[in-house]
Amino acid sequence: MLEQLSSVFFDEANELLDNLEEQLLALSDNPGDSETIAAVFRAMHTIKGSSAMFGFNEISSFTHEAESAMDQVRNGIIPVTPELITLLLKARDHIRSLLDAGMEVAPEIHQLSENLILEFKVYVQKNGGNVNDPPPQTKKIEKPKHDDKATTWRIKFRPSTTIMQNGTRPELLIKELTELGTATVVPFYNDLPPLSEMDSELCYFSWDVILTTSKTKNDIEDVFIFLDSDSKIEVDKIDLLPGENNKIGEILVSRKDVSQGDVDEILSAKKQLGAMLVDKKIISEEQVRSALAEQQHLKSLNSNGQAQQQAGTQSTTLRISSAKLDQLVDLVGELVTFNARLDQEAVRTDNPTFKNLSEQCDRIAVMMRDISMGLRMVPVGTLFQKFKRTVYDLSTQLGKQVEMVTVGAETELDKTVIEKLNDPLLHLIRNSVDHGIEMPAERHEAGKSETGTVTLSAKHVGAFINISIRDDGKGLDRDAIRDKAIQKGLIKENETHSDEEIFNLIFQPGFSTAKQVTSVSGRGVGLDVVKKDLATLGGTVGIESKRGKGTSFILKIPLTLAIIDGMLVTIGGTTYIIPLNTISECLTSSITQEQMDATFITTQNHGKDLVSINLRKFFKIEEPLPDHQEIVSVYDGDDVFGLVVDKILGSQQTVIKPLGNLYRNCTGINSSTILGDGAVALILDVFQLTSLIKSHLKKGESPAAE
Repeated sequence: MLEQLSSVFFDEANELLDNLEEQLLALSDNPGDSETIAAVFRAMHTIKGSSAMFGFNEISSFTHEAESAMDQVRNGIIPVTPELITLLLKARDHIRSLLDAGMEVAPEIHQLSENLILEFKVYVQKNGGNVNDPPPQTKKIEKPKHDDKATTWRIKFRPSTTIMQNGTRPELLIKELTELGTATVVPFYNDLPPLSEMDSELCYFSWDVILTTSKTKNDIEDVFIFLDSDSKIEVDKIDLLPGENNKIGEILVSRKDVSQGDVDEILSAKKQLGAMLVDKKIISEEQVRSALAEQQHLKSLNSNGQAQQQAGTQSTTLRISSAKLDQLVDLVGELVTFNARLDQEAVRTDNPTFKNLSEQCDRIAVMMRDISMGLRMVPVGTLFQKFKRTVYDLSTQLGKQVEMVTVGAETELDKTVIEKLNDPLLHLIRNSVDHGIEMPAERHEAGKSETGTVTLSAKHVGAFINISIRDDGKGLDRDAIRDKAIQKGLIKENETHSDEEIFNLIFQPGFSTAKQVTSVSGRGVGLDVVKKDLATLGGTVGIESKRGKGTSFILKIPLTLAIIDGMLVTIGGTTYIIPLNTISECLTSSITQEQMDATFITTQNHGKDLVSINLRKFFKIEEPLPDHQEIVSVYDGDDVFGLVVDKILGSQQTVIKPLGNLYRNCTGINSSTILGDGAVALILDVFQLTSLIKSHLKKGESPAAE
């Protein structure tokens, strides 16, 4: 049991540290943000208390020093400066090291704790703070102060019966009121007549509203500025403290619904106050209900005067082991393969009962696949957020001013893919900050803002996700890249190449245009690894760059590496699979004998030219030609192209299996799957094939298949 509790502590501590890094980077952009300062303090305080509870005294005593510094920042004694942010980020990293060390802290790690504690004391003392803070065991934790900016008001709205005849909608006034802050609304309907006697033009309701807001009394009264003279509105400030254990009697007296003498008389009978007051007809049930709502509203306010989530809306998330989730997806994959075999047997035997069972199994497999894959999908923002620290540290090290912007962080991607994207994205971001963004003085001379921007964006394109890393720096130097490539023997001096081809040379191993080797770059290690890592994911990387404007690296990554819907096709005697989400339509072709002998052909589709790649010719399949061939038109995110196949068999769920190293560099193939009969089918790399078509259109020549 103790091990399970410790595991929970580690999980929560690591989550707090991830959030803490995000908060510190946000604080560096806005040093005066009191909410972020309070959030950093709370994170430090929680880590300190939890670590002490589980016996991690080294973490507790060290975190106490950082918490003490933040407490003085929170109280306005010492300022937030870049020096403090750097120190707090060091402390955050050190706490993670202490977590990794566990109970047994090595002497060098303990010495690092002492060094950082000294740095905190020096900073606090240098900035006029108090370093004689009591130790964690004796420090008195003060109750957070109530935010004076937020005030709680009691609004009693008693509209006239004929208010709606004047064109006023009382419910819209209540809605406008609730938009001013956190509100609890209590309707009164004791004047509501029987349905047979009700007049639809009359108003029978009234309301009490308990509102916590930073707005003034005048702002609240302005909501009712056009109220008719027969309607009544009362706005009173509630003097009872939020979060305190306010008695219902105190609230009723504060509301002037009853006198203190009435309350004392009822309490002496030692019965429920509300029920007794109603029985004695001192107040109505609606007044008690409104007072109870006010009591609950006050309880729900935290120290900042903001409403906490009610129990009914609390998140019901559950942490599960990543290994168990992977095991579940593997089992679903086995179920998909089994279902494919079952489907084939049902067709072969032509047994109605068997076919019905196959259809039911197919529905269950699809639902389980969607649910299990949904569990693996996580927002790509969880990955993007990690790089804010990278940009901060690197720009500080290089003396540059760089901010990172994210777009489409809510876009979801398979967690396995996200884990494997960390290193490629890290290399590309470091490249953008180091090579792309200029020094502040250079940017100023170029008429740019001294602060450069690196933008990470993500969006879905069919079964893939496009991730771009864009900087507003100086762009790639085409001439420098070309000269370096000639020097390294990658191209010849008399050859003509497009910008895209020249730019792609930077992905060659050992390629670098840096004039000197630094701790950040210059050794030519990085971008070639990026391309290889993306290839293992079935992804690609492209470059767009404009001199003086910036550079974009565009990654095209499959959404998942586990299970996809695919279209089965045959070419010769071999079965292939085309990812279903890339397919636009299936066409019966009218290919001439002359076209069958060409690798690239052009046909008409909906009155437009459709350029296709003849896969039989491309894969050098020598088996006899069928009577006719078919074309599958596919969309690669930019345009529609065709894949010429022998026959289209139909769609099927496909469990993706990686290819061995021997077949890893086969052009046009990115993975494989096992069919229901145990045969292996190859999954076509649509984006690689369409890239070959685009290359053919640019050059006017046919690239050979490998």
